[in-house]
Amino acid sequence: MAVLSFYDALIQPFVEYGFMRRALVASLAISLGSAPIGVLLMLRRMSLMGDAMSHAILPGAAIAFLLVGSLSPLAMGLGGLVAGLAVALLSGVVSRTTPLREDASFASFYLGSLALGVLIVSLRGSNIDLLHVLFGTILAVDPAALFLIGGIASITLATLAVIYRPLVVECFDPGFLRAVGESGVAYHFLFLFLVVINLVAGFQALGTLMAVGMMMLPAAIAQLWARRLPSMIVIAASSAALSGYLGLIASFHMRLASGPAIILIASIFYVVSLLAGPFGALRRVFARPHLAG
Repeated sequence: MAVLSFYDALIQPFVEYGFMRRALVASLAISLGSAPIGVLLMLRRMSLMGDAMSHAILPGAAIAFLLVGSLSPLAMGLGGLVAGLAVALLSGVVSRTTPLREDASFASFYLGSLALGVLIVSLRGSNIDLLHVLFGTILAVDPAALFLIGGIASITLATLAVIYRPLVVECFDPGFLRAVGESGVAYHFLFLFLVVINLVAGFQALGTLMAVGMMMLPAAIAQLWARRLPSMIVIAASSAALSGYLGLIASFHMRLASGPAIILIASIFYVVSLLAGPFGALRRVFARPHLAG
């Protein structure tokens, strides 16, 4: 059995194949945009809401697929954006006008959205189309999709740079914003907009079932290694980028589905962090009591 050299194993696929280079750039862009959003979602105790929103974009993307007749990145991205924003607004209205909390209303809408989206695609598309929508096709990312993903990452980073402080304050102490005359509601909905567009970016490459993985798994990893927010954001983005790179390498050499391979690598990093991280399970189990002699 031939042993691959370092170059052949880790570099050569990206040098020789354009689709591998595009997939790598897409995964890096998704990492830069989605990972910081995931950290903020986790700090706001909205982790499951990210999963709900990833499924909420499916009906819009499916309707765009029917109208265009193909898996157009721009059309499906716009359709997913409209559907995701609609669900976010409806959930906010329901939580403010009924006894339901916002996470409960999100869960209710996402279940209906997921079922509707799958039904629409299955009515007009093939099983292959349905698999592409659910699990993504990062190795088939074209320049149009790459431009969309990169644009969303740029918008996300620029917006976070502008609203970073009030957004962080709104995470930990919404009452302070009201005390100084700021409206936390505006920042909340702007943050939900960033969540939706990053899920649209992830949907282009990883599909509706996997898109949230590049958002929440790196955020969970970061919380097991750091406690300061800037450090958590750097660790989350770095672990997401490394998961994308290693997942693509694994999918190329082992002939695996690329999207699930990327998320599986991120899951392995999470398990390692859970066991060996400074704030992981093993450190807590075997840590000596503070006053032990």
